[in-house]
Amino acid sequence: MAAAVFRPPIFHPLPKPAPARRAMTTASYSAAPATVDCASTSQRWRKLPVLLFDVMDTLVRDPFYNDVPAFFQMSMKELLAQKHPTAWVEFEKGLIDENELARKFFKDGRPLDLEDLGDNSVCTPSFSLEFPDHISAHHWAGSAFDDNRGLKRCMIRGYSYVDGIDALLQSLKHKNYEVHAFTNYPIWYMMIEEKLRLSKYLSWTFCSCLIGKRKPAADCYTEVLHHLGVEPSSCIFVDDRMTNVEAAKDAGMIGLHFRNADALKQDLISLGIEITISENA
Repeated sequence: MAAAVFRPPIFHPLPKPAPARRAMTTASYSAAPATVDCASTSQRWRKLPVLLFDVMDTLVRDPFYNDVPAFFQMSMKELLAQKHPTAWVEFEKGLIDENELARKFFKDGRPLDLEDLGDNSVCTPSFSLEFPDHISAHHWAGSAFDDNRGLKRCMIRGYSYVDGIDALLQSLKHKNYEVHAFTNYPIWYMMIEEKLRLSKYLSWTFCSCLIGKRKPAADCYTEVLHHLGVEPSSCIFVDDRMTNVEAAKDAGMIGLHFRNADALKQDLISLGIEITISENA
C-alpha cells in the first residue's frame, strides 16, 4: 500500500486573481468604496490598500518563546540547541504532519515520548476545546501533541491577542478593509482560530502550510500578489520581523515593522488608513 501523503485541509481557499481594475492612489484610499460584486461586468471593486498581517507576535502572542521551554523544562537556549534544525520549517510548509514532527522534533533522532507530557503545571488549560467538524480526525488524533495535557494544549493556553490589536482589527473591519493573514505557521493555525476567532477580522488566506512557502522567500510575496491581483504598492504588510518587512519592500509592498498596537495605529493613519478606536476600547 502506498504511503499516505499529508495534505492539510484548506480553511480559506486562495482567491482567484482579480481582473484588471482602475488604479487607486494612496490619496484615494480613504474614499475608495468597499468590495462590491458586479456580476454584470465581472469586475470586483475593492477598497484599497489590502492589508496583510503576520500573525505570531504581531496579532497573537507566540507561546513558543516562553511557554514551550517551560513545558520541556529547558531554557530557550537549550531547546534551540536540541530541536531538529528543519522539522518545524517543514511542518510550517505543510510538508510533514504533526506525527512526523513528533518523530523528528529533536535533532539527535529521539522521538517525543508519548508518555512524557512535560511540565503541565504551567500549561494546564482552563477551557474545553472542540475542533471544527470539517477537520479530519486523523490530523489531530494519535500524536505526541494530542493529549489533553500535552504540548498542543500548552500552545493553546498561550495564544492571546497582543495588547491593543483586537480593537485595531475591529476598527479596520468597521471601515471595510480587506485583511489577510500572511504568516509562517503550521496547521495549528486552526487552534488559534478556534480559541480567538481571528477570522472575525481577516481571512487565513496566506498561511505557509496552505501555500507551501515561507517568508522571507521572494516567491512567497510573488505568490501573494498573484492571487490578490493588485499592484504591490496597493498592499500594506505588517510584521514584527524586520527581515520579512524588508522582503515585502523589495517586492514593492509598503512594509511596516510592528512594535506595538499604538505605534502601528499611528503608522497606518500616516498612510491614510481610516482608524477610529474609542478611548475605552
